[in-house]
Amino acid sequence: MARRSKVSIVGAGNVGATAAHWAAAKELGDIVLVDIVEGVPQGKSLDLSQAGPIEDFDSRIVGSNGYAETEGSDVVIVTAGVPRKPGMSRDDLLAINKKIVGDVAQNIAKYAPNAFVIVVSNPLDAMCHVMHHFTKFPRERVVGMAGILDTARYKTFIGRELDVSVEDISAMVLGGHGDTMVPLPRHTSIQGVPLTELLPKDKIDAIVKRTANGGAEIVGLLKTGSAYYAPAAACVQMAEAVIRDKKRVVPAAALCQGEYGYSGLFIGVPVVLGAGGMERILKLDLNAEEKAMLDHSANAVKGLVEALKLE
Repeated sequence: MARRSKVSIVGAGNVGATAAHWAAAKELGDIVLVDIVEGVPQGKSLDLSQAGPIEDFDSRIVGSNGYAETEGSDVVIVTAGVPRKPGMSRDDLLAINKKIVGDVAQNIAKYAPNAFVIVVSNPLDAMCHVMHHFTKFPRERVVGMAGILDTARYKTFIGRELDVSVEDISAMVLGGHGDTMVPLPRHTSIQGVPLTELLPKDKIDAIVKRTANGGAEIVGLLKTGSAYYAPAAACVQMAEAVIRDKKRVVPAAALCQGEYGYSGLFIGVPVVLGAGGMERILKLDLNAEEKAMLDHSANAVKGLVEALKLE
């Protein structure tokens, strides 16, 4: 009898629980929801399990406060960590989440040594370095989720501006997750028609700016939380690509080893995701302006990585 795939999700907050929901709906396999808060992963997993008879999915979903249940996971999605609170410096956030993600990494290495790991914890690019450092996994099996989310926001705003289906928009956002992300209008098209032929520069610039502020816009509206439907969907798209060997071409934070002129740095680049994990990095032909933007983004990530002081 064929073994079912197993997806473990560390952190049962809004992003983690919603990722479990999307993964169950797609029947990616059995799901383990892990959180340190007693009762929360157990309660959410039981509630989600009871949606199975209604939505017709058979995933076995369990909640746990430890990692033993994650043994043999094919994919682990890591959403654990604290958000930046008022008065908290960047270095404070880095130090706290370095400890949390480092602990998660060591448990993944112990219980799921062959897993593909998707990092969602913030600051994202820096936390990929923490995960890679503590798991000692090859670069093919540690990737950060950011580019898919940023690209989805970019496509959403383009679709609304042009009143066209988002399914017909081809686009990609590279670079670090945050203010220095790099949307590529020159590489954006609607069913093959370049975006630059459909919208004037000022409209494109406004969309690019709104994309970079996409997360902050939602935080400002919610006031007591941050985005979770789209981030969770983005994680699950990555997990599905690996579990079903779909060879999806997506932007993701990957460890460059010479690609785009960077070495030993996680940065958002186009990758192919399949059964081998991050199977390769695709090389886009960037012009001088786009490369300068990507360099600026890479330098911002380098600053965070240096502050981590990973030995």
